[in-house]
Amino acid sequence: MTTSIGTRRRAATGLGLALTLSMTACGGNLGGGSSDGADFPDGNPISIYVGQDPGGSTDLIGRALADGATADLDVAITVENIPGANGTLAARQLEGDRADGHTLMIFNGSLAYITPLAVSESEAVDIEDFEIVSGLSQDDYVLVTAANSGFETIDDLAEADRSITYGTTGVGTGSQLSQAALFAQADIESTAVPFDGGSPTLTAVLGGQVDVGSIQLGEAAAQIEAGELTPIVTFARERPTYLSDTPTAVEAGYDVEVQQSRAVFAPKDTPQEVIDALRESFQTVFDSEVYQNFNTDNQLTPNEVDGEELREQWSTNLDTYRSMVEEFDIDMGGAQ
Repeated sequence: MTTSIGTRRRAATGLGLALTLSMTACGGNLGGGSSDGADFPDGNPISIYVGQDPGGSTDLIGRALADGATADLDVAITVENIPGANGTLAARQLEGDRADGHTLMIFNGSLAYITPLAVSESEAVDIEDFEIVSGLSQDDYVLVTAANSGFETIDDLAEADRSITYGTTGVGTGSQLSQAALFAQADIESTAVPFDGGSPTLTAVLGGQVDVGSIQLGEAAAQIEAGELTPIVTFARERPTYLSDTPTAVEAGYDVEVQQSRAVFAPKDTPQEVIDALRESFQTVFDSEVYQNFNTDNQLTPNEVDGEELREQWSTNLDTYRSMVEEFDIDMGGAQ
């Protein structure tokens, strides 16, 4: 069963704007509660920050989680979009919020293990400054081109006899790293063109403004299925079921494996009782058929691990990607 990501994106956009206006009108998070979290959620609403625009994969995941947990916790849970700097603006706001469990964030892994390779240490977001409630899922990147571009393989790109332009979902993202590493290994002259998220990157590829783009599979699925985009390679560990005929970059001969991952974060020093209550509620959502179908429909791989395991995964990713950047002399701070 495949759900149109475009349909979901249009619906989420209107909902996201309405929720943002509503949150602004009421002054943001109204949560209070006891300092030790024993009475959580004590009837007060919960806000989940998303550091991207409405309609993208992160936003849709946040809304699916909020929908399920609202019923389980019996309080209103709303999503507040705070886009900018690959989620940094939302993360900085979360840092300053009360540590009572009433403000959370859908945190993109790339902000933790790729963006630090593109910005100064003072600008980088450190996951040690937050509590991790739960891992959520992983999303594979796929290198796509417009169906009428004439490109079908990496060899086609190498034989273009000109610089290849590649759209990225922003500086310091997995989209940028996956393509920069691929083109460095394949010795393909290329130029990065950063956009602010997957949707404008997708539009640029479809419109021929750039030759290719690395986009999360869930965001490109509908256009691939419709024949508007040609998938060249995925940057997954193994071929996704949805793209069983498309090779991975590793299978094509290039050591490039890059994934997006997401988790739920809370402010530092949120009481353990609150973290446990949230984790238990989210596990109920994970076990539901509705949420499992959501993951399947959007080509998401569950990664519903606890906070400590998630922290270890992301720290390992940071070391791996730092080595990749150093080996191929990739400048993550600007165009390649």
